[in-house]
Amino acid sequence: MNLDRVIAVRNSKIIYRDGDRCVKVFDETYSNADVLNEALNQARAGEEGINTPKILEVTNENGRWAIISEFIKGKTLEQLMKENPDKTEEYLKLFVDLHVEILSHSGRLLKTQKDELDRKIFDSDLDATTRFDLFSKLAEEHGKYMICHGDFIPSNIIISEEGKAYILDWSHATKGSPCGDAARTYLLLSVNNKDIADRYLDLFCEKRGESKEEIMKWVPIVAASQSVNCNKEDRAFMLSRVLEAACN
Repeated sequence: MNLDRVIAVRNSKIIYRDGDRCVKVFDETYSNADVLNEALNQARAGEEGINTPKILEVTNENGRWAIISEFIKGKTLEQLMKENPDKTEEYLKLFVDLHVEILSHSGRLLKTQKDELDRKIFDSDLDATTRFDLFSKLAEEHGKYMICHGDFIPSNIIISEEGKAYILDWSHATKGSPCGDAARTYLLLSVNNKDIADRYLDLFCEKRGESKEEIMKWVPIVAASQSVNCNKEDRAFMLSRVLEAACN
């Protein structure tokens, strides 16, 4: 592998371009199971008909795992939105269309959203009473099984030079409630731009025929799970959303 050209740097991983291949290299602390699960999630999403870069190989060199997939030449939707602010509404509509399309697929072979949320809420810094309340709310919302991306944000979408959209980063994919996945996207967008987040929510509800109230029920649950393994600033924001819901 030629690992000279860095595309992006993320927590515990570096992404390189090697000719027509994209190489995501994980550091030594990254769980072997998590690497293999991410590759499996991406492959399963592709088999469901979702447009994702094709997995070519999963390998381990010098104790570091790597997922190798086809390289898609283009720009992320995040880049396009920054470069063309006058097209924000157009890009948001595309973003919502892609999310709704993903959520139309069955996720029968993926781990459940509920199990993943339960685990992260348990690992959060919240007190036992708040965690119990969140577990109870989650139990009430449990029961739907569609593919949920788990990190659906504009930086995880590449628009190729031919105008085709590819969905990246399937490490958090589960089967579960579309409203729960929408709540996570809403929160992730809210960290940087509340106006964009609110417009996303309007468009999503309009496109899927969901009520905002149903999605907002998920916000404290997802915020608690999102507070685990994120930076200090984002953790404070997520925990504030949990406490805000508890006070209402």
